Amino acid sequence: MSNSKLSISLVLGSGGARGHAHIGVIRAIDERGLQIRNIAGASMGAVIGGIYASNKLDTYIDWANRLQQKDIVRLLDFSFNWTSLFKGERIFEVLEDLVGDRQIEDLDIGYTAVATDLNEQREVWLSRGSLFNAMRASTAVPGFFSPISHNGHSLVDGGLINPIPIAPTLNDATDLTIAVNLSGITNNYRPKTRVEQTAPAESDDSYRNEITRFIGGLFEKEHEQAPVSDATEILTKSIDVMQGAIARLKLGAYAPQKIIEIPRDACTFFEFHRAEEMADLGYENANKALDDLGL
Repeated sequence: MSNSKLSISLVLGSGGARGHAHIGVIRAIDERGLQIRNIAGASMGAVIGGIYASNKLDTYIDWANRLQQKDIVRLLDFSFNWTSLFKGERIFEVLEDLVGDRQIEDLDIGYTAVATDLNEQREVWLSRGSLFNAMRASTAVPGFFSPISHNGHSLVDGGLINPIPIAPTLNDATDLTIAVNLSGITNNYRPKTRVEQTAPAESDDSYRNEITRFIGGLFEKEHEQAPVSDATEILTKSIDVMQGAIARLKLGAYAPQKIIEIPRDACTFFEFHRAEEMADLGYENANKALDDLGL
C-alpha cells in the first residue's frame, strides 16, 4: 500500500510549550503523503490539532514563530479572583482572530479534545460544538487559567487525567495510530540556539509592570538548576511529573503502532517563544519514527 493511501489517527499529548513539537510532527507526516483522518489531543495537543483541522496551521506558525517573551507577557490577563492566576481570554481572543472558530462536526477530519470534569472527576471527550470552546477547556491548567463552564460542568486541562489520549482513537477506521508523547525520557537536551529576549519597556502602568516582573521571574526560575523554591515552580514541575507518570500508564494500556517521543527536558512549560525550535525537534523525531515504520 502506498503512503498516499495510508490513513492516520494522530494522538497529540499535553506538555505546555513543548506542544509546539506537534507542528513538526504534522509537517513530517504530511510530507510523506500520509493522510491524517482523526486527531485526539489534550491541552496544547488539542490546540495544535484543532488549528490543523481548521486548515489554519500555517497562519498560526507565522504568528508563533515571531513570539518573544515580552509578547507572552502581554497575552496574560490576571483574573483577580481565587480560582486562577489568569483568565486566558486574551490568548484565545488572539487565536480566534488568527484562525476563526468552527463547529467540530464541520471539520474535514475527525477531532476530539480531552478535558477534565472537576466535579465528576472524569475525562470528557469534546467532539461536537465550538472548536474554540473545546480547545480552551482542554488547556485550562488549574491554578493558571480559569475553569470553563460547559453544559453545567466545570472543565479544566485534559492533561490532568489523560495527557496522551489514545482511547478516543480506538474505534477509528484508520490504518495506523501514531501518538506524540511530550513527557519522553530526558536526554540532557540543549537548545541549538538561545533566543535573546528583550524586556518590555518600563511604563507608568503598574499593572503591566507587575505582570512583567511576575512572568519574568518564572522564566528565570525555570532556567535555574537550584532546588525548587516557590509555589509556582512547584506547581509546574508537579504537573510535569504527574503527566509523565500517567502518560506511561496510558501508553502501556493502549499501544499505538508508533510513539514519537519528545524529551520532557526539551522545553519548560512557559517557553512558548521557542516555538520554531520545538517544531524542528518534533520534525526530526517524527522523521526518525516514520523511517522505523518504513514509511
